[in-house]
Amino acid sequence: MGAEQGRTQGNGRSDAASAAREPRSTPNTSLKMFLVALSFAYFAKALSGSYMKSTITQLERRFDIPSYLIGVIDGSFEIGNLLVIAFVSYFGAKLHRPKIIAVGCVLMSIGTFIIALPHFIIGRYEFETSVRWVVNSTLNPSPCRAGSAADLTQDGKLTQVPASAGCEGDSNLSMWIYVLLGNVLRGIGETPVQPLGISYIDDFASEENAALYVGCVQTISVVGPVFGYLLGSLCAKIYVDIGFVKMETITITPADARWVGAWWLGYLIAGVITLLSAIPFWFLPRSLPMSGPQGTEKCTPEQTSFIKDSRLLKNKYPADDHTNFIEMAKDFIPTLRTLLRHPVYMIYLCVTIIQLNSLIGMVTYKPKYIEQHFRQSASKANFLMGVINIPAVALGMFSGGLLMKRLKMNIMRAAKFAFGTSLIGYVLSLFFFAMSCENAKVAGVTLSYNNMDTISYDQHSVFTACNSECLCSASEWDPVCGEDGVTYVSPCLAGCSGSAGSGKNTVFFNCSCVGAAGNFTASTGQCPNKDDCDRMFPYFLALSVITSFIISLGGTPGYMLLIRCIKPQLKSLALGFHALATRTLAGIPAPIYFGAIIDTTCLKWGQKRCGGIGACRIYNTTTYRIAYLGLTLSLRTISFIICIPGFILLSRQLKTEELNGIHRTLANGGTELEALRKEECVISNSDQSQQTSDNSTDRETRL
Repeated sequence: MGAEQGRTQGNGRSDAASAAREPRSTPNTSLKMFLVALSFAYFAKALSGSYMKSTITQLERRFDIPSYLIGVIDGSFEIGNLLVIAFVSYFGAKLHRPKIIAVGCVLMSIGTFIIALPHFIIGRYEFETSVRWVVNSTLNPSPCRAGSAADLTQDGKLTQVPASAGCEGDSNLSMWIYVLLGNVLRGIGETPVQPLGISYIDDFASEENAALYVGCVQTISVVGPVFGYLLGSLCAKIYVDIGFVKMETITITPADARWVGAWWLGYLIAGVITLLSAIPFWFLPRSLPMSGPQGTEKCTPEQTSFIKDSRLLKNKYPADDHTNFIEMAKDFIPTLRTLLRHPVYMIYLCVTIIQLNSLIGMVTYKPKYIEQHFRQSASKANFLMGVINIPAVALGMFSGGLLMKRLKMNIMRAAKFAFGTSLIGYVLSLFFFAMSCENAKVAGVTLSYNNMDTISYDQHSVFTACNSECLCSASEWDPVCGEDGVTYVSPCLAGCSGSAGSGKNTVFFNCSCVGAAGNFTASTGQCPNKDDCDRMFPYFLALSVITSFIISLGGTPGYMLLIRCIKPQLKSLALGFHALATRTLAGIPAPIYFGAIIDTTCLKWGQKRCGGIGACRIYNTTTYRIAYLGLTLSLRTISFIICIPGFILLSRQLKTEELNGIHRTLANGGTELEALRKEECVISNSDQSQQTSDNSTDRETRL
């Protein structure tokens, strides 16, 4: 019987050993496949998101809308998240997470295609210009049309014949709605990717590898914008109606404030990439069993001895059981209430909301800031964002994850590290205020016709004695560069009486407002006076790269703080609610109020074809810089102040958990000691009874 028991025990050991060896390769392989698939999905969503931000100025000009409305379109992505994220995070964690992510990727792809749809519905792009493409002609009609003051309205606009029937149904007024709706659908589709993907990795990866894996995924999510901005740079160089118009008839260049690139082309490419990212998730398992050694490696021998249920080693995430949907729904409100009563989590939430307001507003309008302040084309601004700035962020996030693993940071050290890097980046960002660039010299806007030497932002008039005999529109934006190095709002307002050539080669002559003599020529487009900007721009880029790298170093440790400061069973809900709150209170409002503040710095608004204010043509760069940078840094200042009570609460929580851990260990130790004493008593009693029986036997023998 002892031999049989020994064989049984031996078989049990061999079965346990084979069970431990068998899943070792399969879960690791599946986890790596999931890591690759999730990284590609992050890449796809980051590419399409960054491409959206790279097309901000293109969409403004194409649909003739101000910056705050672009902010509404950009924030609509977060509105899509808001609609479903709480339910996806809670219920999705209990269902088949990879397949839910796959469905999300498909919805993102459909939304991206819808954004590109207006291009194929609306007509050709028409911009304000007095230059005409005339074949076999050397002399064009005079820009300075004679007329009387009665032909002008009170605001300086020409009285025109009532708009054509085409204007009544002008599609430009409503086509941006399709962009907004497509972005909402993109937001709905993106919802499950982050909370379910990160929680899946954290559930089935070893504790020491989880931070590195999350760092890898977050790094890929920053690499995506590199390609997104590069794609934006490429498409911004291509004219919007490429293939439908003769390019030699286009009289503007990519540096012109009226230029619109092929914004729709990038959305088609991004949609295809997002659709491809959905495929791998359909073939991944719902959960991954943890191997025996992998599970016990995390526990000390003392902790392992107290584990009664060996099933916990097979799966870290018990929520994968087939639970009744109604029971899960009843559990939702109490679970959410528990989460919202967590003080450290709530402080962390407030800090990230404020910092993300600053970050989202800054990133959304940074290409526009580079365009307007340093007078770069949209294509170049996007290229520099993709090639120089974003890689620094990717390297910083990856380095942060690597440092967290190498230094084996606990929660407090991770929090201090994230705070320190953010504070250093904040101090360096103050130097951006000193990197100023003189505004463009535009007669009647930044310069007075009476004083062409000094830039001022007083209310100037575009009408003066030199163009009084011309019937000009004050609302028109068709800039020409005079020989005196000053930009004029239009050839008519420059007093030009004639023009020669065609297209981009048109030259205006006998311009009565250009130069002291009043008989100089002017060419199409704004004057490229940006010597001071060219000298300052490299310093701006260098400082931007350094601050981006330093701030992003704390990205991964800060994110792991979110995961580690709460109970494991609240992890998915905490991630989902964090994403919900940040998108609602940062992702939606930040682009809108940043855009509205930027709109207040506009000096010259464009005019819609059928009337009404269009996109801004030129900004007061000094006010723009102060408003843009001041708002960004003010928000970060507030977040630093809130961090102080956060550190106090986190320290208290860690001390409480440490004391509870000691009490549990002592309690478990006391239980084991009591069991040993009982066992000792049993053995002692059996020995005494045995001794008594032996003594009685001896007495009987002697008798």
